[in-house]
Amino acid sequence: MSDRLSVFLQYLLPKQAFTVFAGKVADARCGSWTARLITWFVGRYKVNMTEAANPDIGSYATFNDFFTRALKSDARPLASADYVCPVDGAISQFGAIKNDQLFQAKGHSYSTIALVGGDADLAAQFQDGSFATIYLSPRDYHRIHMPCDGRLTRMIYVPGDLFSVNPVTARGVPGLFARNERVVCVFDTAHGSFVLTLVGATIVGSMATVWHGLVNPPRSREIREWRYDDQQIELKKGDEMGRFLLGSTVVMLFRKDILQFNPQWAPALPVRMGEVMGV
Repeated sequence: MSDRLSVFLQYLLPKQAFTVFAGKVADARCGSWTARLITWFVGRYKVNMTEAANPDIGSYATFNDFFTRALKSDARPLASADYVCPVDGAISQFGAIKNDQLFQAKGHSYSTIALVGGDADLAAQFQDGSFATIYLSPRDYHRIHMPCDGRLTRMIYVPGDLFSVNPVTARGVPGLFARNERVVCVFDTAHGSFVLTLVGATIVGSMATVWHGLVNPPRSREIREWRYDDQQIELKKGDEMGRFLLGSTVVMLFRKDILQFNPQWAPALPVRMGEVMGV
């Protein structure tokens, strides 16, 4: 199938209904049927179960239990860098934020303001800053960790579409990451604020954070926001901050002049949680 046809079909697909159905399947407790589904998935996507804290496929009660599996304690050592990669995945894009625009793919960009749900004051904090977008494939580890120490100040749920976020779709759908459903998490650090955004996609049944639990469902048509100024929700570099129940993408925003990316980084490069992201 051509890339253009693949993207066109996504416009026709009832993505919300398909995602709700996939979420129900992933949460179903169906015994041997669940085990067969997981076995197929591991084989189809070549999932490395040797690094899982629990490598026994038959012991997972639901597909989501398997998909959000923990890793062995020594599977992802943290680099001694100021900023570490928060997820396993592949680099989609990274670099400078220019005139409020983040580069998505050749011929496509989107605004910081749109990504964070229209909050111009929040977006202005990252003027001339930097960004990084990392895509999590089905085979990857799907817990999300902190790239640095931070104190949570806000969380914003932004409703949106549910296009796939794979590289083909990123090349074909304008403004993809600011168009899809997403959860924007804002942290304060010793170097100022940064944003870590969880972007939803087709069949991503839900997104969750360690301080809130499931953020979606429920899905709403309105932006929802939670503020944590009166709470001390502090997470250390490498701590788990959330997870995808089925895969997707993270987008990070950093202020001007606080991050120099790892010189070995390049688009499409596979990365692992805990590796050097920048200094």
